[in-house]
Amino acid sequence: MALITRTITIKVQTDENNQYICQLSSPIESSSNEIRCCGQSEEHAIANALEQLASQYRQITEERQNTDWEAVEHSASGEPIQKRYHVILHYEHIRTAESKFDALQDTLLGNTVVENAKVNLIEIDDNLPIQPLT
Repeated sequence: MALITRTITIKVQTDENNQYICQLSSPIESSSNEIRCCGQSEEHAIANALEQLASQYRQITEERQNTDWEAVEHSASGEPIQKRYHVILHYEHIRTAESKFDALQDTLLGNTVVENAKVNLIEIDDNLPIQPLT
């Protein structure tokens, strides 16, 4: 078993408007090595920065699989082989609403979330113990 170590540095500070700015050092060599995100609170700023880092890692994973989207593998008997995919759907939107409930309901109505989401499809082994985020 190989040991892989990455170091992430997270620094949060407030600006002159009392907003929180998170600077996160990215261990990804192909990135600009720094992610800067704003947030309403320290935790919100950190969550935004970590989501950007996660997005970079998901994209790298998907690209390294170099999968032909329409390719179907067949068994020796000619049957299509079913594969398992970790489907990650990410949607962010700024919404103006009278309440948190209204903002959620306005978001859930229609297929806007699915149509405008960033989708990553990562092929995974059948025995990989991944549980969808709920």
